[in-house]
Parts: sequence; C-alpha cells; structure tokens
Amino acid sequence: MLPERTEAQVRPGVEDDLEALTDIYNHYVRETPITFDTAVFTPEERRPWLLSHPEDGPHRLMVAVAPGSQEILGYATSSAFRPKPAYTTSVEVTIYLAPHATGRGVGTLLYKALFEALAGEDLHRAYAGIAQPNEASARLHEHFGFRHVGTYREVGRKFGRYWDVAWYEKEL
Repeated sequence: MLPERTEAQVRPGVEDDLEALTDIYNHYVRETPITFDTAVFTPEERRPWLLSHPEDGPHRLMVAVAPGSQEILGYATSSAFRPKPAYTTSVEVTIYLAPHATGRGVGTLLYKALFEALAGEDLHRAYAGIAQPNEASARLHEHFGFRHVGTYREVGRKFGRYWDVAWYEKEL
C-alpha cells in the first residue's frame, strides 16, 4: 500500500510504458463512467495514441512512476482539443491514475509537470471534460486554475444510464 502522500518521479511517457498505461486506462473503461469508451484496448490498439504525444510540442504525455520500483502510478496528457486548424492553440487535458494511487497527490504532481512542460508552447487555453459526479477531479482542476464553463447534460450513455460532463477551462 502506498503512503498517504506519494513521492513520485514524473517524466515523459515512452513506448515501454504502453502496457502499463493501457492497463490503467482499461480499468476506467471497465469499471467507471470516467471515460465513455466501452470496450477495453490492447496495447497495440493504444500505440497510435501514445505516439501522438511526443516529448515536445503541445501534445504531451507525462507519467508518474514510483521511485525505486518504477511502477507507473498514473499519467496526464494534453491532446488536440478539436481537429480543425483554428483550435491549434487549445488543448484538452486529462489524468488517469492507477486505482491504488488516487488521493495521494500523484495527480497534482502530474499536472504540475504537464503545465510546466506546456509553458513555452503556443497555447491559449486548456479544457477538461469531467464526467459527473467526480468531485475529486473537479477539485484538482480548480486547484490548477480551471473554472467551470458549462455542463453537457446526459451526453454519454454507459452502464445503462446517461452521464453529464462538466467542462472546465484554464488560460495558459
């Protein structure tokens, strides 16, 4: 079991992380409405996603690893907000943590590293969509200066019910 506050090392994600990152994401696919994906992925299916997050540029992948063991505790990404050219100065950000790493400060470490990495990029806004309810995620985003800008009501259906998504925005 991890201590209350976890010291973790944060670094850019690499191909060797793909299996662990896929396992973390698949937990949320199977067990929660946090992602609206409904079928689990193989690492090979997730490879294009990983490769779309190079070590530089506006679309990043940061991973938190436990010191010593190098176990991946979670990851944060910045990705294209929308595919049209006028949106290139906006990114959508997200965090996924290993279930046993939640509530221990790992998300804070990841977002701190991600936003530091993005500081020199030509970006204007970051957006985050948070499936509701998810108070922990709302608090984390508000801690980093995000503000709630609206909610899409019953926008996704998973596990036999509809879910709202609250949208948050941060000036970069």
